[in-house]
Amino acid sequence: MRTDPVTRRAMLGRSAAAGGALALGPLFAGEAVAADGAAPKSSAAPKKGGYEHIGVRPLINGRGTYTVLSGSLILPEVREAIDAASRQYVQLDELADGVGRRLGELTGAEFGMVSSGCSAALTHASAACTAGGNPDLHIQIPNLSGFTKTEAVIPKHSRNVYEAAISAVGLKVVEVATREEMKAALGPQTALVYVFAMPRVDESELDLKTIAELAHAKDVPVLVDAAAEVLTIPNVHLERGADLVAYSGGKALRGPQSAGILLGRKDLVRAAWVHSAPHHGYARGFKVGKEEVMGMLAAVEMWVRRDHKAEYAKWTSWLRTIAKRVSAAVPGVTSELVQPEGLSNRTPTLNLFWDAKKRGVVGQTIVDALWEGEPRIAINPASSKDPALSGLAVTPYMLEPGDEKTIADHIVKRLKNPPPAPAKPKPPSVDASGTWSLEITYAAGASSAHQLTLKQDGAKLTGTHRGDFVSRSATGSVSADEVTVSSSYGEEHGDSLSYTFTGKLTGDAMSGSVDLGEYLKGSWKATRKT
Repeated sequence: MRTDPVTRRAMLGRSAAAGGALALGPLFAGEAVAADGAAPKSSAAPKKGGYEHIGVRPLINGRGTYTVLSGSLILPEVREAIDAASRQYVQLDELADGVGRRLGELTGAEFGMVSSGCSAALTHASAACTAGGNPDLHIQIPNLSGFTKTEAVIPKHSRNVYEAAISAVGLKVVEVATREEMKAALGPQTALVYVFAMPRVDESELDLKTIAELAHAKDVPVLVDAAAEVLTIPNVHLERGADLVAYSGGKALRGPQSAGILLGRKDLVRAAWVHSAPHHGYARGFKVGKEEVMGMLAAVEMWVRRDHKAEYAKWTSWLRTIAKRVSAAVPGVTSELVQPEGLSNRTPTLNLFWDAKKRGVVGQTIVDALWEGEPRIAINPASSKDPALSGLAVTPYMLEPGDEKTIADHIVKRLKNPPPAPAKPKPPSVDASGTWSLEITYAAGASSAHQLTLKQDGAKLTGTHRGDFVSRSATGSVSADEVTVSSSYGEEHGDSLSYTFTGKLTGDAMSGSVDLGEYLKGSWKATRKT
C-alpha cells in the first residue's frame, strides 16, 4: 500500500481472517418555532434546516469511519428501530437481557450487550474482569484499594490511544513484549489481557491464540478491541480464544454512532452490564438509551442480511468512476485501486497520482482546498514510493450515491486550477537557539509548564519539548523570522499528543499559534531564558 487507506485512527488494518464466514464486504429541514407557535422573526434570509440551521457545515465523507467525522450514516432500518423504541417505555435490565440473548443468536456468541460506544464496552468489560459484577466492588471503582485484581496486561504490540478505556477502571497497565514476559506477568492480580486487533498481532510471537493459551492457564480472560472491524460470524476472535470482543456500532455496522457491542462469555457480558448504566457508580455516565439499544440491535440484524458483496462491488464502481473521470480530464494523472488486507474498515481505496513539479501542486494542498470548498469534501492525501509523485486517496466506505461524481468533478476542478502553493522558505534572519519558557493557551485551559530547548543549524531546528509530565524530541525550521517546531508523543505509551508551534521570533520572544491535532488549536508565547 502506498497510502493509509481507511483504518482506525491511522487507519490500522488487520490481516488474515481465519475460520468461519467473513462478511465482506436526520436531521430534518425546518425552522425554529417560538413558544407561542409562531415562527421567529428575522431580517436575515432563512438558512437551510438541519446542521446548516445552526451554522455547521455538513460534508461528503471520502475518508472513512473517523469518529471526528461522525462515523457512518445509520441505515434506514436503524432509524426506524430508533423511532419505534422512542415511542414506548421499557425496563432497561429486562431490555439488556432480551437484547443480550438476541445478539448471541445472531452472532454465535454466548451473549451480547449494547454499550454507549466501543470504548464504553471496553471499560465495562474491564470492570467485569476486575469486579465480576459484585456491587460492593463496583461502587469502589476506580479506587481498587483492597481488590485482588488490580492489573491489566497489554502486549507491546497492542499499546494504543484507546487503552485509556482499560485504565479508566483503575487498573495498572503491565506491558509485555515476549512470551516469557507474559508468563511472568500473569498472576492472581491480573484482571485481563487486552489485545488491539491489527496485523502486527497476528505476526507476533504473542498472537491471539498464544495469548489466550497463556492467559487461560492462569484463569485470566482475554479482551479484544475490534472496534473498526467487520463483524465475523462465527467470530474469528472468539474462535481464537478471546473471552470478550468489542465493536463500534457507528462504523461498519452502521448503527448509532453513540453505541457499541460487547460479545462473548455470558458470565462476563452479564457482569459488564451490571457495571454499566443505569447502575450507579463510575458507570452512570456511560448511559445508553433504549433508542440506541434497539437501533444497535437493528444494525446487527441488518448485518446478517446485507448483501456485502454487492456493497463492495458498488464501492468499487464508484472509485472507477472517479478514476476514469479524473484521468480523462487531467493529463498525467494515474490511478490505482488498493484492496484491503484485513478486517478493519474493509473497503477498497483509490489512489490518484501525478508529478507534483509538473502539475504545480501537492496532494495535501488539494485536500485542504476540498475541505474548505463548497460542498465540503473530506479525502486523504496519498503518498508514493516515487518522491516526485504526489496524490490523493479516496475511500468509498461512507459515500452516498452521487457523491462519487461530485468528488470527481471537484478533484478535476482543483487539479486544472490548483490553489496557490505554500510560500517557499526564506533564508533565516533570526536565531532560535536556546531554552524557551512557554505559555500555552489551549482551546480550553492553559499551561505555563512547557519548555523548548532548541539548537539551530542553518534553517534546521532540533531539540526537546518538555511538557507538563513528559519530554519528547522536537524538530523544526526557520524561514526569515518565522519559526515552526513540532513534537509528538506516540501512542505506544498508551496515548498520543502532537504539538506544532508556528510563530514569529523577535529578539528573545516568540509567539504564534499551536496545532494539537485532535485537541484543537491554541496560541502560545515564549521567552528565551538567559
